[in-house]
Amino acid sequence: MRNHTSLLSRAHLGGVVGALIGTLGGLIGLGGAEFRLPVLVGLFRLPTLKAVVLNKAMSLVVVASALVFRASTIAPPQVLAHLDVVLNLLAGSLVGAWWAAGHVMRMPRQQLDRIIMLMLAALALVILGEAWGGMQASTQPLLESGLMRWLAGAVAGLGIGMVAALLGVAGGELLIPTIVLLYGLDIKLAGSLSLVVSLPTMIVGFARYRSSDAFTVIHEERPLFWWMVAGSLLGAGVGGLLLGHVPTRLLLAGLGLILLVSAFKTFQHSRQSAA
Repeated sequence: MRNHTSLLSRAHLGGVVGALIGTLGGLIGLGGAEFRLPVLVGLFRLPTLKAVVLNKAMSLVVVASALVFRASTIAPPQVLAHLDVVLNLLAGSLVGAWWAAGHVMRMPRQQLDRIIMLMLAALALVILGEAWGGMQASTQPLLESGLMRWLAGAVAGLGIGMVAALLGVAGGELLIPTIVLLYGLDIKLAGSLSLVVSLPTMIVGFARYRSSDAFTVIHEERPLFWWMVAGSLLGAGVGGLLLGHVPTRLLLAGLGLILLVSAFKTFQHSRQSAA
C-alpha cells in the first residue's frame, strides 16, 4: 500500500510540475522541455539518459498541442507563408538530431551531465541576451534571401538539432532567436515556426533512441509520464491563451534566469553522483 501511495503521489507531483512548466512554455513559444529535464533528473531521480528519453517523449505531445493552442494568436496561414524558413532549418536539424542521439547513447553518465550543465547555462545566457537586447519586434534579416542565407539556416539547424537531441528538448530556445535574427521575423511568429521545425526534429531523435536500453523508461514511468503530459498540456493551453498579454522581455528574462538555476541544479546532481 505504501509503495502504491508513493507512486501515486509521485505521479500527481509530476502533473503539478508539468502544469507550471507547460504554462511558461506556452507563453514563450517553447515546449518546456528545458525545464523538465532538470526536474526529471533532480526531483524524480531518473538516470540522465532515461530522463532525456522521457523528456523527448513528453515534448512530442506538448509541442504538437502547443501549435494548436497558439493558432488563435498566430493563424496557420501566417505559418504556411513562411514554409521556406521551416524547410531551410529542417535541412540541418534532422541530420543533427539523428547524429547527436546516436552519440548520446554511448556517452558516460558524468560526461553527459557536464554537457547538459554547459548547454543549459549557454541557453540561459542566449535568452538573457535576447531579453536585454530588446529582440521583441521584427528586424531586418541578417542575410538577404539567397544561397548564403540558406546555407546559414542549414548550419544553424544542424547545431540546433544536435542540442535538441542531447537535451531531449524541442530546441525553441535557439530556433526563436535564429528565426528572428536570420530571417527578420516577429518573435511571436518565430515561436510558432519554431514549433513546426521542432516536431519533425524530435521525431527523428526519438526514433534514434528506440535502440537504447533507456527507452524502457517510457513503460517503467508510465504514471509519471501521463500525469506530467496532462499537466503540461493544461499549462500549455493556459500559456497559449495568455500569449500577447504578458511582456515578451519579462518572459525572456524569467526564462533565462530559470535556465541558469536549472544548469546549477544539474551540475550539483552530477557532483553528488560522482561523490
